[in-house]
Amino acid sequence: MKSTLILLALGTALAGPAAAQTLSVVGSWSSLPLNQQYETPFWTEILPAAVPGLEVEMTTHNQMNLGLGDIYPLLGQGVYDVAMTVADYAVSDAPELEGLDVPLVALTADEARAMVEAAKPMVADIFRDRFNAEMLAIAPYPPQVVFCNGEIATLDDLTGLKVRASGRMTAKLLEALGAEGVNVSFAEVPGALQNGVVDCAVTGAGSGYSAGWWEVSTHLLPLPLGGWDSVVTAMNLDKWNSLDAETQDAIRTSIKADFEDPAWAAAQGALVNDIACLTGNGECASGEARSMTLVEVSDADFQKARDILTTEVLPEWADRAGGDWAQRWNDSVGAVVGVTIE
Repeated sequence: MKSTLILLALGTALAGPAAAQTLSVVGSWSSLPLNQQYETPFWTEILPAAVPGLEVEMTTHNQMNLGLGDIYPLLGQGVYDVAMTVADYAVSDAPELEGLDVPLVALTADEARAMVEAAKPMVADIFRDRFNAEMLAIAPYPPQVVFCNGEIATLDDLTGLKVRASGRMTAKLLEALGAEGVNVSFAEVPGALQNGVVDCAVTGAGSGYSAGWWEVSTHLLPLPLGGWDSVVTAMNLDKWNSLDAETQDAIRTSIKADFEDPAWAAAQGALVNDIACLTGNGECASGEARSMTLVEVSDADFQKARDILTTEVLPEWADRAGGDWAQRWNDSVGAVVGVTIE
């Protein structure tokens, strides 16, 4: 009996505390509020406090000079453990992923989150199958609007202009509206606007404010031609499977409560504040208000863009995605936003 107790005590002593886990994490754009206010605090402070023994080494994809289309493939290869960026950056490898962030169908943060929650089972399958990764969270950038370095008054004024799109579906929508969709990385947009490489560019109103696009733009069209630019956080699947169930549960619980929920809560009313900051129309809580010209969006312009989206752009995406993705989208996202791909 005595020897048994000794062996049990020895086993307990040898087991000791759980071995420390180290995660290498790659965040999204380091200059933008999503990374500064939510990603970095969560991964470097909040999650390590919630998961004993967890250590995090964090950088961002722009600090690593990663190609935007390489972020998730490199994650799947195990170059790092966790990555987050705009899902649209990965659509060359996964065209079905375009269905996550459809413009003009979710006009408020509540509607956008409902759309994202409906899409999550599809997104999880895409990340496992395409990128060997476990989806952990989806957070929003601000609604994507149009910055122009030149006078515009209506949607028709985009006809013939070169417009930087925030994703493939946005580019297809712009082309259907008569504009020329141009692929320019976010960091290169200010120079492209200043030098006439593009006439206009689509990004989040808050992102454009933070990045100084107001310095090289004169007019702001607050029509959400680029959706919400959903940012997907995922972990390499092999790394995820190496974690015990308790650690997995702790990560899932914390990332929802301490990252996703606050990021979505901040998105409520963000567009109103961001427009005020860019144009001076209203109170800017983010800093000094600027003086871009705010272009009023007419009901006719909104309906025209929405009709083109549903009759041309979404059916084209269904063809690109192939398989049963259009039906899955209709049954989930489409049912939430009231749109059916015919």
